[in-house]
Formats: sequence, C-alpha cells, structure tokens
Amino acid sequence: MPKVVSKKFNQRTEKKKEEKTANSASASSAASRAFGPLFNKDLGQHILKNPLVAQGIVDKAYLKPTDTVLEIGPGTGNLTVKILEKCKKVVAVEMDPRLAAELTKRVHGTPDQRRLEIMIGDFMKTTLPYFDVCISNTPYQISSVLVFKLLEHRPIFRTSVLMFQREFALRLVAKPGDSLYCRLSVNVQLYAKVEHIMKVGKNNFRPPPQVESSVVRLEPKNPPPPVDFKEWDGLMRILFVRKNKTLSASFKTDTVMEMLETNYKTFCATHDRMIEDPLDMKAKVQGVLTNAGLAEERAAKMDQDDFLKLLTAFNEEGIHFC
Repeated sequence: MPKVVSKKFNQRTEKKKEEKTANSASASSAASRAFGPLFNKDLGQHILKNPLVAQGIVDKAYLKPTDTVLEIGPGTGNLTVKILEKCKKVVAVEMDPRLAAELTKRVHGTPDQRRLEIMIGDFMKTTLPYFDVCISNTPYQISSVLVFKLLEHRPIFRTSVLMFQREFALRLVAKPGDSLYCRLSVNVQLYAKVEHIMKVGKNNFRPPPQVESSVVRLEPKNPPPPVDFKEWDGLMRILFVRKNKTLSASFKTDTVMEMLETNYKTFCATHDRMIEDPLDMKAKVQGVLTNAGLAEERAAKMDQDDFLKLLTAFNEEGIHFC
C-alpha cells in the first residue's frame, strides 16, 4: 500500500514539474516575441539602450530647430525620439520592416508623428533626401561604404555623428605616425574633419555586440578639395600596401610599373603627346620622387600636403593612377 501512494505522489510531482516547465517556456516565448525577434544579427542590429549615451550623441550633433536629420538604422527609436526633440524633421532609413513598425507605433498619436518620415529599405541602395545632419548607430559591416556614401552626397551636409566599432573609429581619426594610420584615414580626412567624441561600452546595447564602440563626428570640407578621388585612391593603394617602406621601394614592383606604364601610354595617346623612345618607366617614376624630395619618405608618416604634392608631381609628368 505505501508503494502505491508513493507512486501516485511521484506522478503528481512530475505533472506539476511539467506544467511549471511549460509555463516557463510560454513566458520565455512571450518575452522572445516581445524582444528577441526584433534583433537580426545578420543585419548587425544592436539597439542602444542607455539613454545617457543616446542623449550624449544627440548633444554632440549640435542640432538646430530648423534642421532636417537623417538617421540611419533607427531601430526601436531610442535615439529618434531624442533627435525629434531638437530638430524640425527626422528622415529615418530602416532596413527591417519589423523595427520600422515598432518605431511607427512609438510615435503614433504624438506630435512627433508628422515630423518623422520612415524610409524602409537598404541604406546603400537608397537615394538620400536633403538633410543637414546625419546621426547613426551604424551596422558595423557597412561602416566604410556608409562613410563614403555620405561624403559623396550633395548638397554637402553640415555634420554627422556616427557610431562605429572602436578600431574602425580610431582608424578614421588616426594621424601620421599612428599605428592605425592607413588608407582609410587618408581618404576620409581628405574630404572631412574627423573627431573622436565618445567611447561606448558593449553593455550599452541590447544584445551586446562582441566589440567595443566609439562615436565620431565627421564634418565635410565645404567646398571639397578639387581632387579626382579615383586618382587619389589609386595612389594611396600603392603607398599603403607597405606603408613603412620608402616611396622609392614602393614604386619598384613590376605590377606597379606595368600599371603606370599602361596608364602613361593611354594618357599620351589621348592627349596627342609623344612617348619617349625608349621608355624607361622606372627611371621616370624615380625622377618624379627625387625631384619632389619624397623618395625616402614613408607613407606611414606623410600627411595630406605630402600626398597632394606627390600626386601633382606625377600628374605633371603625365603619370596617372586610374
């Protein structure tokens, strides 16, 4: 008889455990529906949850009441609502329709509703409207292309405040001689003043990313320098393959010489210019470097003026990089 009672007791206990587990799973599922599915790791979605950081980002944008602000990746709107307090209008570009729906609900029925325009789609494929300021908690996988799309935008905007992975941000602001100084640093700084303004720890996001973040302010130069960017970048590609080598050494590789000789012949042909016979391209290039006083310089320690001087010297000799 005691054994039967024990068996029934165990059955009731197991049943209660199953019910408790089911209830827990149901609660977990509800929580997941409320928070989890909104975040798509494939899209690099990490929602900024710290209101103090969000407010700091908005403050550093120095918004005016007449400004139209472009926000890239607004998520659930933690930054958006703070931006709306300071400006005339926000145009938010969001790739994920679910997050766009959440943002729409958040402002529905409020005075902010008519001052917020949501564009659903891929930022990189979107034709951007006019804006004065850009603010973004940027999906890190599009950081580089995002920066250059902004710099190419016309009319030129006043400023942008952008969140990036820490190392990418430090590359943007790196100066000659810094370990992170690279082609990216030089190319962006050609067209904009870049300033590191804030470090942001990973725990300020939901879900937390695997890397630390930083916020930079980018102010485009207006007017931009009269430089052919493809030509400029072609030169930077050569110089920063081995940024600690002398320029003389960087220009001695066969691949570089072949490319420059082809470009030189094309330039001469299209400008009705005689080509030397015989053509000694290596001697011609080394002559440019020597005459410019840069043959023994290293890209790692050269500044914008040095690069502009070098590009001009090459172009004057008919040597081009694109």
